[in-house]
Amino acid sequence: MIFAKLQLGKVAAAAVLLCAFALPAGAQELKIGVVNVPALMDRAPQTKAAMDALQEEFAPRQREILAKQTELQELVEKAQKDAEVMSEAERRALEKSIRDSRREVTRLDTEFREDLNLRQNEELGKLQRSLLSEVQAYAQGEGYDIVVGDGVLFASTAANITDEVLRAIEASYQATSSR
Repeated sequence: MIFAKLQLGKVAAAAVLLCAFALPAGAQELKIGVVNVPALMDRAPQTKAAMDALQEEFAPRQREILAKQTELQELVEKAQKDAEVMSEAERRALEKSIRDSRREVTRLDTEFREDLNLRQNEELGKLQRSLLSEVQAYAQGEGYDIVVGDGVLFASTAANITDEVLRAIEASYQATSSR
Protein backbone atom coordinates (compact mmCIF):
# COMPACT_ATOMS: atom_id res chain seq x y z
CA MET A 1 0.00 0.00 0.00
CA ILE A 2 2.85 2.38 0.83
CA PHE A 3 4.48 1.44 -2.46
CA ALA A 4 1.29 2.37 -4.37
CA LYS A 5 1.04 5.74 -2.58
CA LEU A 6 4.69 6.43 -3.37
CA GLN A 7 4.19 5.58 -7.04
CA LEU A 8 1.01 7.69 -7.16
CA GLY A 9 2.92 10.62 -5.61
CA LYS A 10 5.67 10.27 -8.24
CA VAL A 11 3.09 10.21 -11.04
CA ALA A 12 1.34 13.29 -9.60
CA ALA A 13 4.65 15.16 -9.26
CA ALA A 14 5.57 14.26 -12.84
CA ALA A 15 2.19 15.49 -14.08
CA VAL A 16 2.60 18.79 -12.21
CA LEU A 17 6.11 19.28 -13.64
CA LEU A 18 4.90 18.41 -17.14
CA CYS A 19 2.08 20.95 -16.87
CA ALA A 20 4.42 23.58 -15.43
CA PHE A 21 6.80 23.23 -18.37
CA ALA A 22 4.04 22.94 -20.95
CA LEU A 23 2.18 26.09 -19.86
CA PRO A 24 4.97 28.60 -20.57
CA ALA A 25 5.49 27.09 -24.02
CA GLY A 26 1.79 27.54 -24.79
CA ALA A 27 1.72 30.99 -23.24
CA GLN A 28 4.53 32.15 -25.49
CA GLU A 29 2.32 31.53 -28.51
CA LEU A 30 -0.39 33.91 -27.31
CA LYS A 31 -0.67 37.27 -29.05
CA ILE A 32 -1.65 39.81 -26.40
CA GLY A 33 -2.51 43.48 -26.87
CA VAL A 34 -3.44 46.36 -24.59
CA VAL A 35 -5.89 49.13 -25.47
CA ASN A 36 -6.06 52.37 -23.51
CA VAL A 37 -9.84 52.76 -23.59
CA PRO A 38 -10.01 56.34 -22.21
CA ALA A 39 -7.47 57.52 -24.81
CA LEU A 40 -9.43 55.72 -27.51
CA MET A 41 -12.65 57.41 -26.38
CA ASP A 42 -10.96 60.83 -26.32
CA ARG A 43 -9.33 60.55 -29.73
CA ALA A 44 -11.94 58.64 -31.75
CA PRO A 45 -13.64 60.71 -34.46
CA GLN A 46 -16.99 59.26 -33.39
CA THR A 47 -16.59 61.01 -30.01
CA LYS A 48 -16.20 64.43 -31.61
CA ALA A 49 -19.13 63.77 -33.95
CA ALA A 50 -21.37 62.69 -31.04
CA MET A 51 -20.41 65.71 -28.92
CA ASP A 52 -20.97 68.08 -31.87
CA ALA A 53 -24.41 66.54 -32.46
CA LEU A 54 -25.29 67.00 -28.78
CA GLN A 55 -24.09 70.60 -28.89
CA GLU A 56 -26.32 71.24 -31.89
CA GLU A 57 -29.26 69.47 -30.26
CA PHE A 58 -29.04 71.52 -27.07
CA ALA A 59 -28.02 74.88 -28.59
CA PRO A 60 -31.60 76.27 -28.82
CA ARG A 61 -32.27 75.59 -25.14
CA GLN A 62 -28.92 77.09 -24.20
CA ARG A 63 -29.78 80.24 -26.18
CA GLU A 64 -33.15 80.41 -24.40
CA ILE A 65 -31.44 80.25 -20.99
CA LEU A 66 -28.97 82.95 -22.00
CA ALA A 67 -31.83 85.19 -23.16
CA LYS A 68 -33.64 84.68 -19.83
CA GLN A 69 -30.43 85.48 -17.94
CA THR A 70 -30.05 88.68 -19.97
CA GLU A 71 -33.65 89.66 -19.18
CA LEU A 72 -32.99 89.01 -15.50
CA GLN A 73 -29.82 91.11 -15.58
CA GLU A 74 -31.74 93.96 -17.23
CA LEU A 75 -34.42 93.80 -14.53
CA VAL A 76 -31.77 93.90 -11.79
CA GLU A 77 -30.05 96.87 -13.43
CA LYS A 78 -33.40 98.69 -13.78
CA ALA A 79 -34.16 98.06 -10.12
CA GLN A 80 -30.77 99.42 -9.07
CA LYS A 81 -30.99 102.45 -11.35
CA ASP A 82 -34.63 103.42 -10.73
CA ALA A 83 -35.03 102.30 -7.09
CA GLU A 84 -35.08 105.84 -5.72
CA VAL A 85 -37.69 107.19 -8.17
CA MET A 86 -40.10 104.21 -8.03
CA SER A 87 -43.17 104.08 -5.89
CA GLU A 88 -43.33 101.39 -3.21
CA ALA A 89 -45.82 99.35 -5.28
CA GLU A 90 -43.66 99.55 -8.42
CA ARG A 91 -40.58 98.53 -6.45
CA ARG A 92 -42.36 95.51 -4.91
CA ALA A 93 -43.72 94.47 -8.32
CA LEU A 94 -40.22 94.70 -9.84
CA GLU A 95 -38.70 92.72 -6.95
CA LYS A 96 -41.36 90.03 -7.42
CA SER A 97 -40.62 89.97 -11.13
CA ILE A 98 -36.89 89.58 -10.39
CA ARG A 99 -37.55 86.69 -7.95
CA ASP A 100 -39.81 84.95 -10.45
CA SER A 101 -37.27 85.44 -13.20
CA ARG A 102 -34.43 84.04 -11.03
CA ARG A 103 -36.53 80.97 -10.22
CA GLU A 104 -37.31 80.42 -13.88
CA VAL A 105 -33.65 80.78 -14.92
CA THR A 106 -32.60 78.37 -12.17
CA ARG A 107 -35.28 75.87 -13.16
CA LEU A 108 -34.43 76.08 -16.86
CA ASP A 109 -30.71 75.72 -16.13
CA THR A 110 -31.26 72.70 -13.86
CA GLU A 111 -33.51 70.96 -16.41
CA PHE A 112 -31.03 71.76 -19.18
CA ARG A 113 -28.10 70.25 -17.27
CA GLU A 114 -30.05 67.14 -16.28
CA ASP A 115 -31.24 66.54 -19.85
CA LEU A 116 -27.78 67.21 -21.27
CA ASN A 117 -26.15 64.79 -18.81
CA LEU A 118 -28.73 62.13 -19.61
CA ARG A 119 -28.16 62.49 -23.37
CA GLN A 120 -24.37 62.55 -22.93
CA ASN A 121 -24.54 59.31 -20.95
CA GLU A 122 -26.72 57.74 -23.63
CA GLU A 123 -24.36 58.80 -26.41
CA LEU A 124 -21.25 57.73 -24.49
CA GLY A 125 -22.85 54.32 -23.86
CA LYS A 126 -23.53 53.90 -27.59
CA LEU A 127 -20.02 55.06 -28.36
CA GLN A 128 -18.45 52.63 -25.89
CA ARG A 129 -20.40 49.72 -27.39
CA SER A 130 -19.38 50.80 -30.88
CA LEU A 131 -15.70 51.13 -29.96
CA LEU A 132 -15.78 47.75 -28.22
CA SER A 133 -17.07 46.19 -31.43
CA GLU A 134 -14.32 47.95 -33.39
CA VAL A 135 -11.64 46.69 -30.98
CA GLN A 136 -13.01 43.15 -31.19
CA ALA A 137 -13.08 43.27 -34.99
CA TYR A 138 -9.52 44.64 -35.09
CA ALA A 139 -8.27 41.99 -32.64
CA GLN A 140 -9.86 39.17 -34.62
CA GLY A 141 -8.56 40.54 -37.90
CA GLU A 142 -5.02 40.87 -36.56
CA GLY A 143 -5.05 37.47 -34.83
CA TYR A 144 -4.88 38.60 -31.21
CA ASP A 145 -5.69 35.99 -28.60
CA ILE A 146 -6.22 38.47 -25.77
CA VAL A 147 -6.79 42.21 -25.75
CA VAL A 148 -7.09 43.88 -22.35
CA GLY A 149 -8.20 47.37 -21.47
CA ASP A 150 -9.00 48.95 -18.11
CA GLY A 151 -7.25 47.64 -15.04
CA VAL A 152 -3.84 47.16 -16.65
CA LEU A 153 -1.09 48.22 -14.28
CA PHE A 154 1.69 48.00 -16.84
CA ALA A 155 1.95 47.32 -20.53
CA SER A 156 5.01 47.68 -22.70
CA THR A 157 4.76 49.82 -25.80
CA ALA A 158 5.08 46.66 -27.87
CA ALA A 159 1.83 45.34 -26.37
CA ASN A 160 -0.05 48.66 -26.60
CA ILE A 161 -2.18 48.56 -29.75
CA THR A 162 -4.26 51.69 -29.00
CA ASP A 163 -2.85 53.68 -31.93
CA GLU A 164 -3.37 50.82 -34.38
CA VAL A 165 -6.95 50.34 -33.20
CA LEU A 166 -7.53 54.10 -33.45
CA ARG A 167 -6.31 54.12 -37.05
CA ALA A 168 -8.69 51.24 -37.85
CA ILE A 169 -11.56 53.09 -36.15
CA GLU A 170 -10.78 56.30 -38.06
CA ALA A 171 -10.70 54.40 -41.35
CA SER A 172 -14.00 52.71 -40.54
CA TYR A 173 -15.54 56.06 -39.56
CA GLN A 174 -14.36 57.73 -42.76
CA ALA A 175 -15.72 54.83 -44.81
CA THR A 176 -19.16 55.05 -43.19
CA SER A 177 -19.34 58.85 -43.14
CA SER A 178 -18.45 59.16 -46.86
CA ARG A 179 -21.46 57.07 -47.88
